[in-house]
Amino acid sequence: MSVDLSITGKTALITGGSRGIGAATVRMFVAAEAQVVFSYQRARDAAEKLARECGSRCSAVQCDLNSADPASGLVGAAVQRFGRLDILVANHGIWTAEDVPIEKMTAEQWLRTMAVNLESVFGLVKHAVAQMKHQPRRGPAAGHIVLVSSSSGQTGEALHVDYAATKGALISMAKGLSTELAPDGIYVNCVAPGWVETEMVAPALENADKRQRVQREIPVGRLGRPAEIAAGILFLCTEHAGFVTGEVLNINGGEGLVG
Repeated sequence: MSVDLSITGKTALITGGSRGIGAATVRMFVAAEAQVVFSYQRARDAAEKLARECGSRCSAVQCDLNSADPASGLVGAAVQRFGRLDILVANHGIWTAEDVPIEKMTAEQWLRTMAVNLESVFGLVKHAVAQMKHQPRRGPAAGHIVLVSSSSGQTGEALHVDYAATKGALISMAKGLSTELAPDGIYVNCVAPGWVETEMVAPALENADKRQRVQREIPVGRLGRPAEIAAGILFLCTEHAGFVTGEVLNINGGEGLVG
């Protein structure tokens, strides 16, 4: 028996799609026959290159998701491009590679992390849900929302309390929204990656001793690959996840099972 993980004809909005987990998700969704609009903040060249690589079913939109306000325009751009919105993947976010003790963390850092990692997601979900409820349903689900959280959203992260707080909040959002939106046929889940080989974490792992220490704490002995996270996101948007909502899919090499 073959298993079809395609999402043919679905339109997905993927934020933070120009690199790392986002870019891997864009590629995987296009390969699964979806239509994809993805956002980027500054990496215009990388975004345009990815859009060209993926072809006519993929489009890049510049958007600085630093509050709830830009979400309306971004959701509108996806609907204008492909006529509807079936999937939202909130993947964007910021994490400071520098360790910052709480007594030295500035209010500016705290507020910026909250704005980018949490407030903007509120805006995206608000406008995406309104669109999903308004449009005609195609298939058993009216929509799928996947919020990209983190292992630190469950375990905390010393010296990165701002980041961990936002990622924990995304998990609570997904759980609450899942029961709120289930009657409307909208599925809401989280993916929680551990350490993944991305540009965002590269500065923190430049030190060979720290990289080895991190890898020792991961039972499988290595960092994750962006495509491994993207595969989990894709699964949650297929018909095979039709009985899954309000869940946290941990993709962390077993890291959460030790320590």
